[in-house]
Amino acid sequence: MYEFDPTARIVRRGGPLSPEAALAALQRQSANPLRMPIGVIGPREAEGETLMLAEAAGAVIARCGFTLLCGGRQGVMEAASRGAATAGGIVVGILPEEDTSGANPYVTIPIATGIGEARNAIVARACRCLVAVGNSLGTLSEVALALRFGRAVFGLGGAAQVEGVRHLAGVDDLAAGLAAELIAD
Repeated sequence: MYEFDPTARIVRRGGPLSPEAALAALQRQSANPLRMPIGVIGPREAEGETLMLAEAAGAVIARCGFTLLCGGRQGVMEAASRGAATAGGIVVGILPEEDTSGANPYVTIPIATGIGEARNAIVARACRCLVAVGNSLGTLSEVALALRFGRAVFGLGGAAQVEGVRHLAGVDDLAAGLAAELIAD
């Protein structure tokens, strides 16, 4: 089996794996893969470094074998979706509208809810962990809901300084954070 050690490496058959490789191996080899999606949230109007972080986070999530869940629209959502899609992952977009025409082009499975911003609760509840990239009022609402629902929340690139959010120094720390959270379960 896999064991998480304090140096952020996973030990398997006597040799270390990176957290990303260990999560991917768990997904491939487990009779019960960790199927719950990982959510990425952030502002619809984002630019520069925030978008680069979101795209990189999406790619990490996909390389680990997880489905990416997001609001399915533009900004951070589109950048994370692009990263996941480019890495061969699946992207589920929970859209606020009654139709799927507002989905960004990288969403694999668009879900039109017709419930507006209330869909933030679905995003926060449906994911196993949430990654907040940047900050906005909508992002803050999803962070609060996720924490209320007992979800692990990781913060990148200016995410809100809210008690319970585990701020990461950079996207390189994301796989280790996910491994620490998910392998312990």
